[in-house]
Amino acid sequence: MKVKDKSSRLPGGKAALMVLATVILFGCDDFGSLNVDPNNPSQVRTELLLTNVQRDMGTYSGAVIGNLWVQYMAETQYDDDSRYSTTTSDFNGWYTGPLMDLQTIINLNTDEATRADALSGGSNANQIAVARIMKAFYFHMMTDRWGMLPYSSALQGSSNFSPSYDTQEAIYLDLINELKGAVAQMDSGPGVNGDIIFGGNMQLWESFANSLRARIALRMADTGQASVAQSEFVDAVNSGLITEDVMYPFMAEAANQNPWFARFITRTDYAISDVLSEYMIGLEDARILRYADPAPDFYTAGDEITFDNIRGMPYSTENPGDITNASISFPGMAIRAQDAPLPIITVAELHFAMAEAVERGWLSGSAEGYYLQAIEASWNQWNVYEAGSFANYVSNPEVAYNSGNWQEKIGTQKWVALYPNGYEAWAEWRRLGYPELTPHDFPLNQSGEIPRRQAYPTSESQINSVNYNAAVGSQGTDAPDTRLWWDVN
Repeated sequence: MKVKDKSSRLPGGKAALMVLATVILFGCDDFGSLNVDPNNPSQVRTELLLTNVQRDMGTYSGAVIGNLWVQYMAETQYDDDSRYSTTTSDFNGWYTGPLMDLQTIINLNTDEATRADALSGGSNANQIAVARIMKAFYFHMMTDRWGMLPYSSALQGSSNFSPSYDTQEAIYLDLINELKGAVAQMDSGPGVNGDIIFGGNMQLWESFANSLRARIALRMADTGQASVAQSEFVDAVNSGLITEDVMYPFMAEAANQNPWFARFITRTDYAISDVLSEYMIGLEDARILRYADPAPDFYTAGDEITFDNIRGMPYSTENPGDITNASISFPGMAIRAQDAPLPIITVAELHFAMAEAVERGWLSGSAEGYYLQAIEASWNQWNVYEAGSFANYVSNPEVAYNSGNWQEKIGTQKWVALYPNGYEAWAEWRRLGYPELTPHDFPLNQSGEIPRRQAYPTSESQINSVNYNAAVGSQGTDAPDTRLWWDVN
C-alpha cells in the first residue's frame, strides 16, 4: 500500500508564534520554557505569556521517555532509558515555567490594578478561563507522572517556598472542578490572543476543556470515585467534545521546530521498536507506513513503500550498537519533519473512551460502534484510510471487537492509536493493563519491571523534606514501582 503525504494545518495563532520564534528556545522533556520575572508581572503582555505556555505543550507531546516505556521506540545505541535507569525526573521547570506563567495571566486579569491593561490578551474572563484549562492540562500530566504533588499551596512564589503535597485523588477532583468552572466563566467578549492552538476560538476551548474532563474522569473509573467518574464523563460528552484532532503546530524554522526533527539533526538514537512494528505489520495495519520510515537495507529510493520495507529495532538487546542503522526503521517523517504536528488529544482517543464507557454502563449505544469509529478516526488522522484495507483490518480476529474482553481490545488498539503521544499511552497502559508488554531483558532498575511512575526530583527531599516525607509516607516509596491512586490493574 502506498501512502500519500498529509499536509499540516496551522491555526490562526501562527502570527503569535512567529513573534516569539526568534526569542524563545525550545524546552527539553522535563522542563517548561524559561519564565519571565514573576516579580514584575505588570511588564508582561498576557498574549505573549499564553503563546509561551502553549509551546510547552509541544515539549510534552514530543517527549521521549513515554515512547520508550510503552515500547513504541527502541534506542539504537545508548539504551539506558529503555532499561529504566532514568526514573527520577525534575518537575520544577513545569512550576517555574508554564504554570507560573498561567498563574500570572490569572493574577493580571483578576487584580483591579492590572486587569484593564491586560485586555490586549482578550476579555479578562476568557483569559482566566483559558489559563485555568491550561493549568488543568499541565497538572494532570504531572500528577500522572509523579502522583502526589504540590498543588493547592503551589505557585505562591516567595510566600511559600515549601508547599505541601496534595493527594492525587484531591488533585483529580479539583481538576474536574477547574475545567467546569473555566467553561462556566467564559463570556461573549473577545477571545484570547496569542493562542497558537485554537486561534482564540472560545468554542474550541470549551470543547477542549470537556475533552480533558472526559480523559480525567475515565482515568479514575476504577477508584473509589467511580460514581464521580461516571457522572463527569457523561456530562463532558453531553457538553460537547472535540470533533477534530488537537495537534501542536510546529513550524519549519529552528525556534519552533518539531523535537523529533531536532533530535535527528546530528544523531539517530531512536528507531521504531520491533514490538510495535511486528504487531502492526502482522495485521497489515497501514499506519505503520506513516509511523516508520523504510529501512535502507530493504528499500530502494523511489519504490513504493510496503510492509516489507519496515524493520523494527529489537527492543530488548544487550548491545544495540551492534545493529546497523541501515537495517532498521527510524520514526517516520510524519512525526519528525521539521513542521510535523504532534497530537495533544485526538478524536480516536475519545471514541475509544466512549466505547469503554458503554461497556461500563455509563453511556448507551454500541461499544463496538465507538471502537470502530476510533480506529477509523486514527486511520484518517494518519491519512491511510482506504475502505478495503480498513475492512480487512477490523475483520481480523485480533482486531475484531469482543465485549467479553473489551479491556484487551480497547487497550491494545488504543495503544496503537496513541502513537507517538508516549506519556498518554503509558498512562493508559498502566490503567488498562494492555497490551501485555514484556519488560526489557536487561533492566537497570532493581525490580526489572516497567516503571509505574517517575520518582520525585532529589531537590524535594533536600529543600522541602517535611512535605516530601509526608507525601512518601502517604503514597508509598519514592520508587518507580509504586502505583498511583488510579493504577489498580
